[in-house]
Amino acid sequence: MQEKQNKSRELIYQLNGRPSLCVAVPLGLQHVLAMFTSNLAPILIIASVCGLSGADTVVMVQCAMFVSGLTTFIQLYPLKLGKKHQVGANLPIVMGTSFTFVPTASAIGAASGIGTVLGSCLVGSLSEVFMGFFYKYIRRFFPPLVVGCTLVTIGVNLLDVGVDYFAGGTGAADYGSLQNMSVASFVLIIVIVLQRFGKGLAKNSAILIGLVAGYILAAFLGMVDTSSIAEAAWFRLPLPMHFKLEFSLPAILSFAALFVTSGLETIGNTSGITIAGFDREATERETAGAILADALGSTTAAFFNALPNTAFGQNAGIVSMTKIVNKWCIATGAFILMISGFFPKLGAIFAAIPNAVLGGAIITVFGMILINGIKMIAKAGFSERNILVMGITFALGMGMASHPDAVAQLPAAIRFIFSDSVTSTCIVAIIANIVFPMKDKEDIERAKEAMRG
Repeated sequence: MQEKQNKSRELIYQLNGRPSLCVAVPLGLQHVLAMFTSNLAPILIIASVCGLSGADTVVMVQCAMFVSGLTTFIQLYPLKLGKKHQVGANLPIVMGTSFTFVPTASAIGAASGIGTVLGSCLVGSLSEVFMGFFYKYIRRFFPPLVVGCTLVTIGVNLLDVGVDYFAGGTGAADYGSLQNMSVASFVLIIVIVLQRFGKGLAKNSAILIGLVAGYILAAFLGMVDTSSIAEAAWFRLPLPMHFKLEFSLPAILSFAALFVTSGLETIGNTSGITIAGFDREATERETAGAILADALGSTTAAFFNALPNTAFGQNAGIVSMTKIVNKWCIATGAFILMISGFFPKLGAIFAAIPNAVLGGAIITVFGMILINGIKMIAKAGFSERNILVMGITFALGMGMASHPDAVAQLPAAIRFIFSDSVTSTCIVAIIANIVFPMKDKEDIERAKEAMRG
């Protein structure tokens, strides 16, 4: 028995193999809990903007959980398309509803309704399909220095999100209250202590244990809203085409551009996972497969009344923190997500986790994404040329995007580029990388070695 348990604990650090369920389920569950609120938040925002009824909102929430679990399975166990292509990365990637589309979806939804949002997402996702199939030819535009800068930007953005959750959630009446900060700190301390001094399953499940302990404390303090749990139905099928899809060319073009941004985030998160879990850069096949799964998940989400999917940075951060890369463990979490789609009450229990509890658990996780970006930049090296490229990238990419008023009078296309810091950072990095090509032999060898992983 002891030998079997030891074998299971060894397998969690390997991509393949099946640890026992008593080991796998807690590890998969902490991935679900870390992304659950972020997975549902975009749905709740868009449903509110579109003026949907409570019943329609529940349908969207159900479908979001179901599709996220399904797409995660595809990332773990890819669909083969001949000898050259696969849909899915064959990596421990967890998929969820993307925040990238929320501003555009809000504007289109308010003007034209949820049907136009979903229809435009369906057609717009073809741009990411193109990106995935032809990644072989565009890969040279995404060397380690570019992807590293993108990862740093993703990490910085996620840290802002983590701090907001830590304080109780953006817009909360008690934002930054002593109670929220104390509960979040309580969870954070548990996670840090278990990560530093824990052993075995306790160390590997530090985030889950912190979340459960924080949930219990929050319940005693009256911070858990149980009304949504009581009102939720026990069972309901997540059915497709609940809303009539409508199509608008301007909306389609807007979403097509956003899907390129989503693809860039997926490239960054895929590299973040391989660097943290396998100490190498993602291969061309893995990255292309991840992008295609991202696109397929978004297409499926449109049919199933949900917003586009993307690879979640917080889950890449968990891999960075725990070094657990076993697909079977992540698959148990994906199964829980899909099951939650059939049982609204179960989903309501997860969704009732207070923001402060979640923030305490995930804030360090988000920091890991930033660190992975720094590691990738370090692999590229700090030559004079690379420092110049990074200086231009962060000054214009992150700087301009954080001050939208500065570009308000520029052409619409340029304003759009600088409307998202991840997109602008990546685009500026690509341009700077081309304008200042590598001439130093050492830089070239470093880049080639990093690309080979």
